[in-house]
Amino acid sequence: MSFENLLVEVGADGIAFVTVNRPKAMNALNHKTLKELAAAFDALEADASVRALVITGAEVEGKPPEKQAFVAGADIGELKAMETALDAKRLAFFGQTVFERLEWMSKPSVAMVNGFALGGGCELALACTLRTAAKTARLGLPEVSLGIIPGYGGTQRLLRIAGPGVAREWVLTGDMYSADEAHRVGIVNRVFEPAELRDGTLRMVNTILSRAPLAVRLAMETIRRGQNMSQQEGAQIEVDMFGLASTTADMKEGMAAFLEKRPARFTGR
Repeated sequence: MSFENLLVEVGADGIAFVTVNRPKAMNALNHKTLKELAAAFDALEADASVRALVITGAEVEGKPPEKQAFVAGADIGELKAMETALDAKRLAFFGQTVFERLEWMSKPSVAMVNGFALGGGCELALACTLRTAAKTARLGLPEVSLGIIPGYGGTQRLLRIAGPGVAREWVLTGDMYSADEAHRVGIVNRVFEPAELRDGTLRMVNTILSRAPLAVRLAMETIRRGQNMSQQEGAQIEVDMFGLASTTADMKEGMAAFLEKRPARFTGR
């Protein structure tokens, strides 16, 4: 896959790296970049060789870690050019559509936050299945300081990931928060020293990929669907997915491997 604002690499291990590649603009998300992300997500979802995604931002050689960007936000020039409420609604709807494609992929995704993840960049990270971050990273939703609010799903995903108290604080103050603070409130799953971020992220991804593929997929779908339901409705979805998982060859292999005290050899069937 060839893009102007993205680098997409699929390794032999089935892990696809999607790098937002606009370092001179701190990897800001303009309309073209969002379109390329949508195309990349569609292609990677359809590619049977891809088992997981890692999303990150291009770094500037020679810049210290604390000055790097994951995605520093949406393109302010494009935001400023909006003339009507309809223009703004179209922009927000398109961004939400792109990030929903990522959120509802059948393959796990990890935002590897290597620097500033602000505004649209924070919303991109929130749309991933999991998030890792360098200790030097900074995250936040500063839209209210620009006279707007998050528009790419940030208010809703932050609410569901970290709860209403954290969502209100982050959205209403517009402040930036450290990776450690984001980890403390449950937004970031793991924090690493900058030099260890890639290896640490890959260790987590490879742990997921070592598990039964169909079980991972069913578990992801159960959690996603359940977060928009009552607990009772979500529990019924869990029962249904548990039933599906119990019919797979991977379930039989997993149980046999446990009883025989050997590593499981899952086939995704």
